[in-house]
Order: sequence, then C-alpha cells, then structure tokens
Amino acid sequence: MFGDSLQQALATPGLGLLVLAVFLAGLVRGFTGFGTAMVYMPFAGSVLEPLSALMTMIVFDFFGPLPNVPRAIRHGTPRDILRLVLGALIGLPLGLAVIYRIEPEVFRWLVSLLSLGLLLLLISGWRYNGELNRPMVVASGGVGGFLSGVCGLAGPPVIMLYMASRKPLETVRANILLYLVLGNISTFLLIGLSGRLDPVALLIGAMLILPFLLANMIGGALFRPEQVRTYRVIAYLLIAASALSNLPLFG
Repeated sequence: MFGDSLQQALATPGLGLLVLAVFLAGLVRGFTGFGTAMVYMPFAGSVLEPLSALMTMIVFDFFGPLPNVPRAIRHGTPRDILRLVLGALIGLPLGLAVIYRIEPEVFRWLVSLLSLGLLLLLISGWRYNGELNRPMVVASGGVGGFLSGVCGLAGPPVIMLYMASRKPLETVRANILLYLVLGNISTFLLIGLSGRLDPVALLIGAMLILPFLLANMIGGALFRPEQVRTYRVIAYLLIAASALSNLPLFG
C-alpha cells in the first residue's frame, strides 16, 4: 500500500512546480520570517485538490521551524500562546468545513485573492494601534485558525496584530512560531479525526521537506540586517507573482 501511494506521489502532475514553489517559499521564509503559505499555496492550488494542497504544506512547514522551538519555548509567553491556540481551535474547524466543500477553481481564486489582500496590508504598513487585550489575542488566533483551515494562511492576522505589542521582538517571534507549530498539529489532528488524511498528499509533503529546509538555510544565510527593506521588496514581489500567476484567469 505504501508503495502504491509513493508511486502516485512521484507521478503527480506538476510535482516539479511544487518543488519550485516550496523552494521559493523557503527562501522568502528564510530572509523575512514569513510568507510560506502566501508563496506556496497559490501554486499548490493550481496542481492539487484544495485539501491535498493544505496537507502537503502542513507536513513540510511543521519540520521547518522545529530547530527554533526550544529557543521559542524559553522566550515565549505561555498565556498568550494558549489564547492564540484557543482562538485557532475555534476558527480552525470552520475553515476546514469550507475547504472540505470548496471547488478547486473557487479555491484558486480564494487563496490568490487572500494572498494579494494580505500582501497589500503588509505593504501598506497597517497595524492595530490600540491596546492589545485578551479577547483581541484570542480573536486574532481565531481569524488565523479560520484562514489556516481555508487555505493555510494562519500567520498574517496574528503577525499584523502583534506588531502593535510592546513585548520584546524575541517574545513576539517566539509566540508566533509556537502558535504556528501548534496550529499545524491541531490542523493535522482535526483532518485525521475527520478521516480525510490522504497518504499521497502526506508523502508529497514529506518529499518537499528537504527543498524547504535547504531554501530556508539559503535565505537565512543571504539575510543581511542592513538590507532588510530590499529583502522585503523581493518577498513582496514573489508573493504577488505567485498569487497573480496562479489565478484561474490565467489558466
């Protein structure tokens, strides 16, 4: 059975495109710290069924940040992480209910337009300027959880809200990293409980781990703090190109 699933995974039409997409996503993640789903998911949505695309990303994106988890545990704030995860557990099932039923073409429109919309918010520099309170942290986790279930875009809502926090940058990064790791685990478990785990999609995700990690390392090595604006422009261009080129409008 494993052999059959592996043969199907290797014979997936567009597998080379997925490798290219995950490599680009890893580069962006490596030198900016965000953007994996915004680069990868539009490409994946043009090759795979919606739920399969999400499952592949859950697999490779789970392993990417693991080396940084011990450091994040030391610097994170458990109460905030629990609030974020609580919100995600509320929003995630709603997002998964959408992806279970969505048509592939609608999914491609949705993931591309959401990526472009979130990109515009990032470029605009929009940030919440009021005081952060517990309900808002839970709500941001909920929005992230919903978008994670729909198309894997868990990070941007939480990142944009947390930019208003007065917490140290190290703490903010740790909280977000742990939220995303726990969110991936929660998504995997909920899909598994629904009986919808696809061994072929999981194997494709496993095959993408190595190029993703390699690209993360290259992106991290290329990063220069004094050129952070240049890297952000490159990341924004890659996200925009990914979203636009994979709209159903272009076939």
